[in-house]
Amino acid sequence: MLNARLTRHKKSVYASLQTRLLKQFTIAHKLALILTMLTASSMILLGLVVTNNQTQLLRSQMDDFGKTVVNQLAESSKELILSDDTLSLMILIGGLTNNHNTLGTVIYNESGKLIASSGMTPSNDIIAMYHSAKQLDLADYSAEWLSNDEQGKSLKVISFIAPISFQKLIIGHALVTFSKASLHESIMQTIQAIIATTLLMIVLGFFIAYYLGKRLTRPINDLMDASRAINSGNYDFRIIENRTDEIGYLMGAFNTMASGLLEKSQVENAFSRFVPPKVAKQIIQNLDQVQLGGQHVNATAVFADIVGFTSIAEKLPPAEVANLLNEYFSYISTITRLYHGTIDKFMGDCAMLIFGAPEEDKDHKLNAITCAVMIQRLVEVLNKERIIDGQIPIHFRIGINSGIMLAGNLGSNERMQYTVVGDTVNIASRLHTLAEKGQIVVTETLVKDPDVQWHIVAHRHKTTTLRGISKPVTTYMVTDVRHNCSQTIDAHLSEIISHKIVA
Repeated sequence: MLNARLTRHKKSVYASLQTRLLKQFTIAHKLALILTMLTASSMILLGLVVTNNQTQLLRSQMDDFGKTVVNQLAESSKELILSDDTLSLMILIGGLTNNHNTLGTVIYNESGKLIASSGMTPSNDIIAMYHSAKQLDLADYSAEWLSNDEQGKSLKVISFIAPISFQKLIIGHALVTFSKASLHESIMQTIQAIIATTLLMIVLGFFIAYYLGKRLTRPINDLMDASRAINSGNYDFRIIENRTDEIGYLMGAFNTMASGLLEKSQVENAFSRFVPPKVAKQIIQNLDQVQLGGQHVNATAVFADIVGFTSIAEKLPPAEVANLLNEYFSYISTITRLYHGTIDKFMGDCAMLIFGAPEEDKDHKLNAITCAVMIQRLVEVLNKERIIDGQIPIHFRIGINSGIMLAGNLGSNERMQYTVVGDTVNIASRLHTLAEKGQIVVTETLVKDPDVQWHIVAHRHKTTTLRGISKPVTTYMVTDVRHNCSQTIDAHLSEIISHKIVA
């Protein structure tokens, strides 16, 4: 079990590290890596070609030099061999061996017997040397073999062989031996120079590629920052950089899009002040589908108005009346939003609220009643402050009903409004006129709903006939909600009062 947990933890850490590395591996890094790899590959390929050509060139130069020396030796020793002048031969080959590039010189007779030698001498006879040698042209040969220097270290050498001829008869053989160390040293110097140049080009290529990558990706990063700003709702963000290329065109298109989103957001915010925000959002998102019509929904309607508003309005200046309505309607809007309701409309001093439409809410019945209870509690708190300030107390009466109603865009093609209509709504409107100040009147059906009855405190009010409703309606008066709902209301009230939260 412990091993399994450790394995999972390691995998999680590895995945997190991999994700972090991928996020940090930007386009600039990728471009720098690609260009660096291309530079390195090109330089390595170029180095191989140059090294190969240089090696062939040096080997060709050495072969030419060796052939020249050995042919000169053969030509110079021809008469000395015919005259059997061994002393002169020794002087001749001794002079050649004194050259620091020449390790040894040997003269053989026609049968391969050594006549004169100076310096390094091959252990094999001349016949064996011919057999192992590489023919350079018709009369010249080269043979590579290993020898030892004065310190006893192994030394790679190359011998050039040429026959000594007189009147088309071979009278001897000339052999000159050179060290391959100079050739090897020249090749190594070439390789080192190419490696140093390659490394320098790789480093320079990386930094140049990274710099170019940063410059090329800077506008992309600007677009990324702009996208994040737009995604977070900052539609005022604009890309200031002016460019005349394709990226500049893309930046201009982005700024145009941001302006459109800002305008749309402003229209949506302004629109949501006149219609429910959810409805406004749906309309803006589906402008081509805005049309008259509706559908039947199961929802709850709440009507709340100020008791005796007419007499209150007569006692106050118009501006103060407007401020009074705006204050209370703002509180009602805030409370409605807390319980997932929608302000359908304000009619004078009356607010019509809908729960369960336009968005479905399975708890719309209880939310509507809890919202009404919270409105009455808030009014009680505000009245205490108003009385202390010497102002007229305000009282609300509320009627609630739930059931099937028609919800949708109603009106005409020139002017329409999202609202709900039907007997359910009419009964809720009539019920609030039966209530007195501080009362919440609901139907018997709503009170006895299994989703509601265990969460509220209510008692029977009366059975009455409502205007426009054929059958008598039994009503109940809701006085409070039970413990859990009541605690939630208290928490919301404290927040609203202390922070003056309004819609």
